Amino acid sequence: MTFKKNMKLAALSSAAVMMTACSLPGLGAGLTEEGNITIATQSSTEMVILGYIVQGMVNHYSDINADVIQNLGSSTMVTQALAQGDADVAAASYTGTALTGELGMDPITDPDEAREAVTEGFREQYNMRYFPSYGFENTYAFLVTSELAEEHGLETISDLEPIAGDLTAGVDNSWMEREGDGYRAFLETYEFDFDTVYPMEIGLVYDAVQSGNMDIVLGYSTDGRIASYDLVFLEDDLNFFPPYDASPSALYDTLEEYPLIEGILLKLEGMIETEQMQEMNFIADEYLIEPATVAVEFLEANNYFEDSEPYLEPAGGE
Repeated sequence: MTFKKNMKLAALSSAAVMMTACSLPGLGAGLTEEGNITIATQSSTEMVILGYIVQGMVNHYSDINADVIQNLGSSTMVTQALAQGDADVAAASYTGTALTGELGMDPITDPDEAREAVTEGFREQYNMRYFPSYGFENTYAFLVTSELAEEHGLETISDLEPIAGDLTAGVDNSWMEREGDGYRAFLETYEFDFDTVYPMEIGLVYDAVQSGNMDIVLGYSTDGRIASYDLVFLEDDLNFFPPYDASPSALYDTLEEYPLIEGILLKLEGMIETEQMQEMNFIADEYLIEPATVAVEFLEANNYFEDSEPYLEPAGGE
C-alpha cells in the first residue's frame, strides 16, 4: 500500500488521529527513555515531521536511542542547542536562513555557493556538519489561483509586471522588513510594485488568496495548501530569493562517538521531493495526524530507503 493511501486511511480513522509516537514501531523508545542522542526541531509541522523521520531512521538502522525535542523558537535556537551540547542533530536547516541567521552573512543566490558557505560556516563556527539536502527546498513562493494564472498567462514573477498595479498582495509580516530578500530588495530587483501590500500572519495567506480576499500572496513552497487549494507557484525567474534547501546537520563530536549516524543521514540525501513534503505537511495539519505517525508511514512506504546508498544493515537484521 502506498504512503498516500495509507495516510488517507489514517485520516478516516479516529484511532489514527489519536495515535501517539509511543505506539509506533521504531519510534517509541526515543520518546519513553532517555536517549543516547537528541534530535532538535523547531515548532513547524515540517520540522517536527523531519525530526521523527531522522529518529525513525536511527532506530531502524542502529541500537542508538534517539529523543526528539520540539518547539524551539528559531533556527538559531536549534543551532545553539547543538553548540551548547543540549542536542546532537538538527532535523533541518535551510541554507538561506542559515546564511543570514546563524552565520550572519549576506544572502547568496547561487545554490552551490550558498551550500558551500553554510557547510564551511557550520564547521568553523559550530563544529557541525551540514549534510546534503533532503531533496526539497522550502523557499518563499508567490502564489495565485489557477484561474488568475490562466487568465493572464502567469508562470513567472516577471509575468506579473503588466497587471501588478491592479493586484492586492498579502505577504508574511516579517518579509516586509527583511534585509537582502525582503520587500524593499524585491522592488529593486523586479522593478514593479503591487497596488496594495498587506502584511499578514503567514498561516492566513493561503486562505486569503483562495477565497479571493487577496489576488496574490507570498507563502512557503512546501505548504500542503498549495496543492489542496489548486494554487500556482510563480517561478522566481530572476533568482531573487536565496536557496532554502533543507538539510540535517549534526555535531562532529556526535558523529565521532556514533559513526553510524553519518551514514544514516546520508541515506536521506535527495529522498524527499517538494510534493512529498507538501503532502506530509497537509496530512498532519488538515487531518490532525501526529507528525510522528506521518513520519513512520512515510518511512515504511519507502522501506526506510534500504536500497539507497550508503547501504546499511537494519538493526537486528530486520
